[in-house]
Order: sequence, then structure tokens, then C-alpha cells
Amino acid sequence: MYRVWNFLTTYSLLLIMGALAALLWANLDLLFPVAGQPHFYIDIYHKMVDFVMWEDGLIGFMEDGVRILTPHYLVNELLMALFFAIAGKEVWEAVALKSGSLRGKKAVTPLIATLGGMLGPITVYLGIAYFLGSTTFDAVVNGWAVPTATDIAFSYLIGRMVFGAGHPAVRFLLLLAIADDAIGLVILAIFYPSGELAPLWLLVSVGAAVAVYVLANWLPRRLDRGNQARPNSTWMRQKASFWPYLLAGVISWYGFMRSGVNPALGLLFIVPTIPHAERAYGIFSAAQSHLKDLLNSMEHGLKHPVEVILFFFGLFNAGVQFSAIGEATWLVLAGLLIGKPLGIFIFGWIGARPLGFGLPDGMRMPDLFVLGSVAAIGFTVALFVATVAFEGGAVQDAAKMGALLSFSAAIVAIIAGKLLRVEKKPQ
Repeated sequence: MYRVWNFLTTYSLLLIMGALAALLWANLDLLFPVAGQPHFYIDIYHKMVDFVMWEDGLIGFMEDGVRILTPHYLVNELLMALFFAIAGKEVWEAVALKSGSLRGKKAVTPLIATLGGMLGPITVYLGIAYFLGSTTFDAVVNGWAVPTATDIAFSYLIGRMVFGAGHPAVRFLLLLAIADDAIGLVILAIFYPSGELAPLWLLVSVGAAVAVYVLANWLPRRLDRGNQARPNSTWMRQKASFWPYLLAGVISWYGFMRSGVNPALGLLFIVPTIPHAERAYGIFSAAQSHLKDLLNSMEHGLKHPVEVILFFFGLFNAGVQFSAIGEATWLVLAGLLIGKPLGIFIFGWIGARPLGFGLPDGMRMPDLFVLGSVAAIGFTVALFVATVAFEGGAVQDAAKMGALLSFSAAIVAIIAGKLLRVEKKPQ
């Protein structure tokens, strides 16, 4: 339990503090307006940094025909790339390594359930929006991906509280959450571009990844064949260290930014090129901290910077006034609290029974529904998707509020666990 709490405090505690500070700031504006400005929060975080960068459009976003950099852009589009790189690392380990959790037959039912955990929320979200009328549907349709998100850290923590650390449903939940992250990254890249698409620029990112892999990873090992001293690999590890990958990451981010794909995903092509141990112990394993390969060392080094980044992400994105609660709020919550559990249960049942892949020993079908309720905590990624799905305004604020209120899924999961008689299994 300590490792889970340690991970949570590392990557989520400052995020929560930033989000709470933003909520208080935005709502206190109404009660105590600064200099008569009831929207001081909104004004200040967009204009805190307001200087012209390059007029030829190298970075930032357009305002009056000139590219400028604001804290919102700096955090959401540039610095959050480090957060998504860590998420990409977990997905890469799960898929590519021999010990990866998303390899083999054991992962089939969780993967099928993950598909249900995507389609269920989308169906509920769009279905209810359709019945609310064309005006509402047109206003909220672009936010269909907001309720598909699962916050891996909080879901895993609540899962251990509901099932106990030794219950097979906890492992199932972790597989599902990692797969959910993988699909979420694809959705962000394809359906939520940050500007006009120019996909040829992605070749710059691909080229940077191929070049750094060949020059800094494959070639040194190739030259060291038959030489036990491994001088070239040792030199790259000790002298060059992470610098070639940092340069490749900058180039890759730039390629993503110019391509129109959300540049927060700009480091994903670089992650698989970084030398990695032959196995991984898992995101919540204490043994993971002892791996000294370059990729894990870089993740350890990013710990404190990412904490600070997540604080500012919460501060710059969660400042929603409670009066903003609206139809998008309830649609996001319905997608998460209804669509997520039902989708995971139905598709998990299909994978386990008709398709014959089964459930882990000791896990019952009712546990699937409870697990789906746990996975309905969207928070971090849901908040990010709400930010990119809608233009700033009432609908975006309402959708953000739905992402923030998704913490209520923890209460639903605990109650469902009691009603469906989940048997807690300690480690």
C-alpha cells in the first residue's frame, strides 16, 4: 500500500492542490472581485506571460495574427509532454517487454473489457445528448472522448481499498487502465489536433526517433559485438547519457507542433528508442525504483519536475466556477458513472464467457461491474481532454466540472462493492 500511496503523492497530490486552488480562486472571484473584475482568474492565467515569440509561427498560438506564449500553452502543450511521456513508458513496457502485462492470453479479457470501457461512455454520452435535442448535441458532441478516460493512480488506489491488495480484480484493473491510457493517447492524437493538420511534419518526429535509436542505441551495441568490455555502449551511457534523447525529443515535439497533432504527445516516438531493462516490475512495484537503465533513470529524474508541472496543470485548467455546472457536466458524469461500468461488464462478460478467455482465478462476474465503477474516475486525463475538446467558455467549463466530479465514482464503487459482496483479499 505504501508504494501505491507514494506513487499517488508523487504524481497526483500537487495536481489536486493545484486543482483545489484553481477552484477556490475562480469561485472567490465572484464573492471578492479584484478591482471590480469578476473573472480575474481567467484573465490572469492567460495573460501572466504575454510576450511575442516568433512572428513566423514557431511556437505558441495565434492572437491578432501574432504568435505569443502564455502559461496555459506552456503547461498544456509543452510541459505536459513530460507527463504523457511517463504514461507512454508504462504502455510501452506493458506491450513490448517479455514480462509486459498486456502480452499473451492473460491480457485478452482486460483488453476486450477496455474496449467496452471506451464504447460504453461514448454511447451513453452521445445517446443522452441526442435525446436532449440538436442544439445540445451540436454543442457537446466534440467532447465524446472526455468520459472515456481512467485516472490510473486514483483508480488503482480505490481498487485496492474496495477489493484488497491481493484480489485478482486489482491486477485486472491495472491492465485495463494501462490499455485505456494507450487508446486515450491514440484518440488525442487522431481526433483532437491542436491546429490545422500537416501530417508530413510527423516525419520529422519519426526521423528524430529513428536517428537517435540507430546512433545512440543500436550502433554502439553493434560495434561492441564480441567485446565484453562494451566500450562504445559504456561511453554512450556514461558520457552521452540522456542528451541525444533530449535533442531528439525537442525535434520530435517540434514536429508534432507543426503537424497540428497535440504537441503534448510529442515525446511518444522517442520513448521506445531509449535503452531499457529487459523486464519491468510494474508501475506500483517497489522493485521498479531499483532499475538503473536509462529509461527508468530518466523517469526517476523527472519525478519532481512532473510534480510541479501537474500542479500548474491543475491550477491553469481546473478553475471552474460552480455556476458553470450544466448539461455537459451531467453528460460526462453519466458517461463515466453509467457507461463505464456497463461497458466494462458487458464486454468483459463477452470476453470471459462467449469467447472463452475467462476471468482470473478468484474473480467473479459481479466483480467486473464494481471494477468498472472504480475505473470511472477520470480526473487527470478527462480534464485534459475537456480542455482540448472545447473552446474556452461555458461548455468547456461544464465538461471540466464533470471531470472533477468524477471522484464521486469512488463512492459508487465502495457502495457497489458492499452490495455485490466483494470479498476483500489482503496481500
